[in-house]
Amino acid sequence: MFRSHSQRSIDPKGRLMLPPEFRDIITEKSPEGKIMLTNFDDCVAAYPLADWEEIEQSFNQLNMANRKFRDFHRFFISGATQVCLDKQGRILVPPYLRTYAGITKEVVLAGVGRKFEIWDMSRFEAQRRKMEQDFDGIMDSLADNGFELRF
Repeated sequence: MFRSHSQRSIDPKGRLMLPPEFRDIITEKSPEGKIMLTNFDDCVAAYPLADWEEIEQSFNQLNMANRKFRDFHRFFISGATQVCLDKQGRILVPPYLRTYAGITKEVVLAGVGRKFEIWDMSRFEAQRRKMEQDFDGIMDSLADNGFELRF
């Protein structure tokens, strides 16, 4: 599982050095270092190839007669591109995804379970502040939907 977050810089060519623990997870799931990147929630979502293939299959379960499902499917899948770790442990984030996520130079890599997210640093901090302002409301909503957090 991808966990934690770290700050990084993306170079002018769009290359991003991944933390060693992220690289280890990726190469464990894909010895060739293949990752799928896509647009999601104002950031770039990154999945090891095997996990991405499961996500693609899950779309087969949806009723595509629903216009909202088709629109999301189109946005999410057509925004995806496969990249590979290079010998230095970097990935190339394509220009269209950098533009979508507002990424310029400083980024945050956020591990969130089966995937990690690449955020423009200012967007990440704004999202964090927004969540912190409604923390209790979010926790109440989670509890109302059956989520139990045990300490």
